Amino acid sequence: MSHNVYANEPRRAVMVIDSKSFYASVESVDLGLNPLKSLLVVMSQQENTNGGLVLAASPQAKKILGVSNVMRQRDVPRDPRLAIVQPRMNYYIQKNKQIHNIYRQFVADEDLHIYSIDESILDLTDSWRYIESKFGRKLTLRNMARLIQETVHDATGIYLTVGIGDNPAMAKMALDISAKHNKDLIGEWHYETIPEHLWPITKLDDVWSIGSRTAKTLRRLGILSMRDLAAFNPYRIRELLGVKGIELYALAWGVDRSRISNKYHVKESSFSNGQVLPRDYDNPAEIEVVIREIGEQVASRLRAKHVVASQISLGIGFGYRTTGPNHGFSGQVTIDATNLSLPITNALREIFRTHYDGEVVRNIYVSAGRLAPDGVEQIDLFTPVTINMKQRQIDSVIDTIRQKFGVGAVFKSSSVAGGTMLNRIGLVGGHNGGNAYG
Repeated sequence: MSHNVYANEPRRAVMVIDSKSFYASVESVDLGLNPLKSLLVVMSQQENTNGGLVLAASPQAKKILGVSNVMRQRDVPRDPRLAIVQPRMNYYIQKNKQIHNIYRQFVADEDLHIYSIDESILDLTDSWRYIESKFGRKLTLRNMARLIQETVHDATGIYLTVGIGDNPAMAKMALDISAKHNKDLIGEWHYETIPEHLWPITKLDDVWSIGSRTAKTLRRLGILSMRDLAAFNPYRIRELLGVKGIELYALAWGVDRSRISNKYHVKESSFSNGQVLPRDYDNPAEIEVVIREIGEQVASRLRAKHVVASQISLGIGFGYRTTGPNHGFSGQVTIDATNLSLPITNALREIFRTHYDGEVVRNIYVSAGRLAPDGVEQIDLFTPVTINMKQRQIDSVIDTIRQKFGVGAVFKSSSVAGGTMLNRIGLVGGHNGGNAYG
């Protein structure tokens, strides 16, 4: 491959850093245990989980005992070596802040993007001269990653996994595909190594931002590997898949021109809500009511933050009475950027009806990603402008009433039977702690 194809692409010093099994690691350290060697799970003890769910498991608990996140308490192996602790969210947040303050020793705030409680993106490009002046000009990106790992471990006992790349997407893929399997927990990719690291991958949904639905679409086009995707005609894939097709083609070449200093350009940003249902749901109509309620919550949060989303995801966890090897399903669709409730809930319903096959449902998770500032929505040529304006007015009125009089002031009649919104007023993600629409 000629490297001239990358001649005009930006080369930045980007790291995506993951705190390995964060909740379980924090608890292991607090008990004086090595997070990489301990057998420990963090177990919720909520009434509506029929005994609790595993929120996090240490690497060895996963490897030796087969424990997985969201496993039910009744399914966790009874082993005298296994430590089971309850979650302490405020404590995890404190540890998270401590780790981010360490990151700020190396980058400015605008070059630090906090994606989640356990994953962050650092762009060290603009601070590299300062870093060299402090640690020496012979410092490499890999040595820098090792230094950050050691600094955080010395202060907190937490182990970090680090992906290094020339841009955020590349660093994220280096984290997911390489770092987590390397002994030093570091993966380093550059444009020149994309054919070596990325192109051989045939399980397309292992690649960041490619979901199972997208992978299925690509396979129908004869794209069976990332190499096939990189070799596909870019004009043809745009014709077939639109903007999403060009994004996938760029991903196959490791190209991402975003800067994390513009927070809305970071592709990982998302808003999400989830809930453990108070009982098993097996009526599709009732399940769709709850999905709609959670989707409306997410849409309301998007409007409150003046952003729009173009990727909608739904995750479903099955209940005890479901038989078979699968514990649930997930799916995602790309839509025109919006924060209106109707198109978001319609997208969620489409995902649900595509994947649902009569199973008993106990967990529902909704996420809206690929955020952009409000005002960049694409005009839907197939929907009259008056309908979009009416939807926006309805959402605005409902938001105003709920902000003034409370969430329960307005609700759809379908929420009385089957829905859970009225029971969740004052809850966030199914847990005590504030207005779920805020």
